[in-house]
Amino acid sequence: MKIKTLSFALLLSPIALNTLSAHADMLSDIQARGQLNCGVYSDVPPFSSPDPQTRQLVGMDVDLCGALAKQMGVKLNLMPTSVEARIPVLTTGRVDVLIANLAYTKSRAAQIQFSDPYYVAKEMLVVKDKNAAEPITFFKGKRLSSTKGTTSEQSIYLAGAKAITFQDTASAYLALQQNKSVGFVTNTMTAIKMIEQAKAGGVNLAMTSFPMALEPIGIGMKQGEPALLTKVNASLKAMDDSGEIDKIWDKWIGPNTSYKMVREDKVQPLSSLKFQPLD
Repeated sequence: MKIKTLSFALLLSPIALNTLSAHADMLSDIQARGQLNCGVYSDVPPFSSPDPQTRQLVGMDVDLCGALAKQMGVKLNLMPTSVEARIPVLTTGRVDVLIANLAYTKSRAAQIQFSDPYYVAKEMLVVKDKNAAEPITFFKGKRLSSTKGTTSEQSIYLAGAKAITFQDTASAYLALQQNKSVGFVTNTMTAIKMIEQAKAGGVNLAMTSFPMALEPIGIGMKQGEPALLTKVNASLKAMDDSGEIDKIWDKWIGPNTSYKMVREDKVQPLSSLKFQPLD
């Protein structure tokens, strides 16, 4: 009986292994269910937030999820999440992919895998217009403000400047207005809005010509899923070549929107970018 039982177990083991292998391949799972579970922000406009009238999620990341699902030949299932929970929902397998303005950092790359970036965000330095033409070396050792615990703060240290941090963006911006700092570091979208806000109040601010840090933005996936990564990268390249990413960009954050952002970077391998990853 022992021999028969052992033989039966040995016969079953390849089947069990194949089953486990299938479950471990997220791309096969997505194709089998015919649905892409795409994680997006629950309420962070213009990336993903409820439409005031329909209450359906809309935004740049929502449209990117839809375009990706179409490229993969499956239906889309949006799964809203918070900024704090966006990495855990990936690592636990609750979502297949995450499109939530996700910047590449060392700590995130240790937990998840990133697609090729579809744009490169920049941490920018906002200063009084008289200092806008100064080189980055001018700000070494000087006081620059930012929101506490952000990549903006990290970029200040990389530049050899002194970080003055605050719990919110408005306070960090106010520090520049009150001359408590010679510059305020934030992302490009926020910088543009702050400069326009200051101009309306009679204060002339500007961005320096150099970025404080580069942050490649890509699609997040669970580690150990090479087939899914390959498919997502191929889909992004096809979306870029067709102009679909440009259309989505222009609709939500392009030059004719209040964000006035120009898309300068095409989809490219992360390895081809020359940048210093933030922690």
